[in-house]
Amino acid sequence: MTATEQQPLGSPFSAASTAEDVLAGRDLSGTTAVVTGGYSGLGLETTRVLTAAGARVIVPARRPDVARDALREMQGSEVIPMDLADLDSVRTAAAHIGDRIDRIDLLMAVAGVMATPERRVGPGWEGQLTANHFGHFTLTCELYPLLAAAGGARVVVNSSAGHTLTGIRWHDPHFRTGYDQWLAYGQSKTANSLFAVNLDALGRGNGVRAFALHPGKIITGLQREMTLQEQIERGWVDEHGHVVGADFKTPSQGAATGLWAATSPLLDARGGLYLEDCDVARVSAPGTPMDDGGVRAYAIDPEEAARLWDLSVAATGATPITR
Repeated sequence: MTATEQQPLGSPFSAASTAEDVLAGRDLSGTTAVVTGGYSGLGLETTRVLTAAGARVIVPARRPDVARDALREMQGSEVIPMDLADLDSVRTAAAHIGDRIDRIDLLMAVAGVMATPERRVGPGWEGQLTANHFGHFTLTCELYPLLAAAGGARVVVNSSAGHTLTGIRWHDPHFRTGYDQWLAYGQSKTANSLFAVNLDALGRGNGVRAFALHPGKIITGLQREMTLQEQIERGWVDEHGHVVGADFKTPSQGAATGLWAATSPLLDARGGLYLEDCDVARVSAPGTPMDDGGVRAYAIDPEEAARLWDLSVAATGATPITR
């Protein structure tokens, strides 16, 4: 991937497109997908539409009983316990997935947390970086042989416009010198984008292509750590919790870009790109407002991506991926 490839392709879909629009007429029978967070919010919409199209969908879930209840009516879905913030749990889940299937066509990293209070997990790691990045990084590395076996797999990682808040804080990625919930979130979303860049570089020889994306502004369980008053002050909802913010999407519209990334023929032979509104995003200039869209250059920089990859392998002990 080069910055010159980070240009819209003229997709037939848009910010208004729904998950159903993107997969209309598609038969995904014989396709196996793994969808983290696939039982609530955007993940639930993703699982619903994939299974309706005939795909088999495995849903790693921190709350497996809740997940099974949410997915009860979705034929072709199955739940495996997993906590992204617990890397032993991630490795166990990956092993269980490997016992059930011999390939993965789609790995969709939809689960995430946002603007949480300070939490330390594992060896004192910052919680948002761990759940949003290290957990998905480890899962993908452990499942990589199954992705390579598919001979044309795609990995789709939900990033966010929040990546514009900060690049990787190389001097203090775990906020040991003072915690800021929004900067921690922004860093984790930059990490999601950089992860896709380097995974694509390593995996393309095996037909594994990777994409990151901004799903749009959507009110889902992602905001569960924020008070109603905080959401009102940001202009997102009214005092009754009803969405009033401009340009907010429905959950189905929010899931559309990820499903477009997973299935669009326009992305054949492409990868390492950041997407939004069912198309490739443009590169945004430093200092431009977050809501103007686009991706910062630092979030798709191959050298930054390789540096984060090395840091992540060393931190997690994940099985390395080689070209």
